[in-house]
Amino acid sequence: MDAHVPQRKGVVRLSRPHPQRGWSAWLLAIAWMLLLACMPWWIGLPLLLGLGATQLGHSVRLHHYGATIRSALRWGLAGLLMAGYRALDTHSSALTLTLLAALVGFSLLVLFESWQDHKPLRHATMAAASPEWRDMAMNAAGPAANLIELQPPVWLSLDDSTEAASIDVSWLREGHCRIGGKTVIDHVEPSLSMAPGRGWFALPMTSWRGVVLYDRVNDRTCRLRGWHLYGWHASEAWLSRGEDQPPIALSHVLGLDQLEE
Repeated sequence: MDAHVPQRKGVVRLSRPHPQRGWSAWLLAIAWMLLLACMPWWIGLPLLLGLGATQLGHSVRLHHYGATIRSALRWGLAGLLMAGYRALDTHSSALTLTLLAALVGFSLLVLFESWQDHKPLRHATMAAASPEWRDMAMNAAGPAANLIELQPPVWLSLDDSTEAASIDVSWLREGHCRIGGKTVIDHVEPSLSMAPGRGWFALPMTSWRGVVLYDRVNDRTCRLRGWHLYGWHASEAWLSRGEDQPPIALSHVLGLDQLEE
């Protein structure tokens, strides 16, 4: 029974695997085990050794049948143990010897499969199809990362007339300050941070509800509610919405938020 999904773009039709395939694989495995159990052990043993040799050879033609050969070795070993038990049926320690052989045989089989999984591919064609992890690690994946070190803001008090006068900023009255001769910014706290080069000024809004950024070169004011100055980098402000949020460059914030100028 098929499971149908609406045929929209990007949606595919899913079908469950046919149940007879799984049963056929189980039936073949059991038949292979019973065949070796009915045969003399000295005939079944060379057959299993031959299958193991094909795994060691790393043949390109048999590469896609690796899982089938592994399953044949596991079920064939069980059949070989039954054949060995039948051969030792008259011996008093037949069951003990068979269990000991099972322990040794399956342990060797597990070690062989583990070694085979971790053994590097030697064949040139198979190695080219599956490159080494060292080659994949050396390949560039994604854009190159740039390490950005932010300079933490240094807040100057505008109440100090001497310090404010040195940067041509004056505190007029409660919540108002003047930058230069004509620019007046209102609803701010009496604190100011300057970018390297003094091209930008940052002033916190009243009750620190946001930040006001002033571009001295273009005489432009950007008022951003909910943002706080996190630091400076290359004369650009980096802002954050909280301590648990990563900082974002001003050029990116201006494209996301509606400004109040």
